[in-house]
Amino acid sequence: MKADTQRYAVVDPATNELVREYPSATDAAMELALGAAANAYREWSNQSVAQRAGLLRAVAALHTARSGELARIAHREMGKPLDEAAAEVEFSASIYSFYAANAHRFLADEPIELIEGEGTAFVRRQPIGVLLGIMPWNYPYYQVARFAAPNLVLGNTIVLKPAPQCPESSAALQRIFTDAGLPEGGYVNVYATNEQAVGAIADRRVQGVSFTGSERAGARVAEIAGRHLKKVVLELGGSDPFIVLSSDDLDATAQAAVDTRFENTGQACNAGKRIIVAADIYDEFLDTFTKKVLARADGTAPLSSVTAAERLEAQVQRAVDDGATLICEGRRDGAFFPPSVLSGLSPASPSAAEELFGPVATVYRVESEAEAVELANSTPYGLGSYVYTTDPEQAMRVADRIEAGMVFVNGVGLEGPELPFGGVKRSGFGRELGRAGIDEFANKKLIRTART
Repeated sequence: MKADTQRYAVVDPATNELVREYPSATDAAMELALGAAANAYREWSNQSVAQRAGLLRAVAALHTARSGELARIAHREMGKPLDEAAAEVEFSASIYSFYAANAHRFLADEPIELIEGEGTAFVRRQPIGVLLGIMPWNYPYYQVARFAAPNLVLGNTIVLKPAPQCPESSAALQRIFTDAGLPEGGYVNVYATNEQAVGAIADRRVQGVSFTGSERAGARVAEIAGRHLKKVVLELGGSDPFIVLSSDDLDATAQAAVDTRFENTGQACNAGKRIIVAADIYDEFLDTFTKKVLARADGTAPLSSVTAAERLEAQVQRAVDDGATLICEGRRDGAFFPPSVLSGLSPASPSAAEELFGPVATVYRVESEAEAVELANSTPYGLGSYVYTTDPEQAMRVADRIEAGMVFVNGVGLEGPELPFGGVKRSGFGRELGRAGIDEFANKKLIRTART
């Protein structure tokens, strides 16, 4: 998180033209946001779980009802194809619905069997207060849903700092929460500067921070939060391995690799970015995979910005300079970057440790299962991973050895509201979604009663 202030603006990535600029929050507006969230906490946390779940159901319904509008906003802000943006909105709706349906179960008192002594003991999950969310641009609705849904139903209130290029999608979400009936201050969207975000983390009214974004910015958030003894959840970068050890349908496996790598124009933290293939099927896989990648050249969407495309171009050039072979059709044009395949890159190359955030896949050849696992674990990241094999025992063996927060076996696109999401190593810590997501910012309060 840089120290300078930020410019909130919608810039059409297809043309690089400024659509509209929004002023950053004044210090007075930031103070009002924090105060409103703190005041709302007293009311919101005292509502019943059923009442809070009802609010989430209304939020889910409004996502669905406004899906077209929300998709068009995301398309305008960061170039996401309309069909993918609409799918993101619907998945976000399912997250709110999931927590609405399961909050009573997740928040039920948890009895503890006493080893000795009489009486009872149980754990009661309760909210902790105001939370600050610092969100990215690549999934403007889904990322917020992962953070907001479990914490609102738990009883926390939220101050949300959106990505600077997503002022309109974040404003649309504010309208949804307001229209759904959330008390004023329960969810506050604020175009905060970086300095104001730093101040909010330190503010005594803020009890926790959830950050999704770059490794460098996440480290800064964690440093500030740690200094002020605030709980943090970090979801940072990833360079997820997609391991192919065997396949009874190589075409389908190659298509799965394409699907995970090129979702959202390759701008997903948990995409399978490094394709690691067993030597006996490497040549056939590479040929099939490359043809499928090149076939995507027509109708490719732009990256989120010209700057993002320029950064990716520089990374790819460094990989080529390090000995990689690049296969693509065409060249970068503004924010448009051609779908590309890199092969022959040495795992020892500095480029191999970089996260490529765009439509570029790196393919590696390995001679054994052990080498595949070693290569998969050779980056500083540990978010997600994918394993394709026809041997169930091998699948579990490899899954156990991969250093990542998530392993998906013989499938992509398998994420769900009930499945915990998060990583290890420099991909961050903490979990979102599932039961784990509601526990991160909960006070797991012990209540022990002696015999009376």
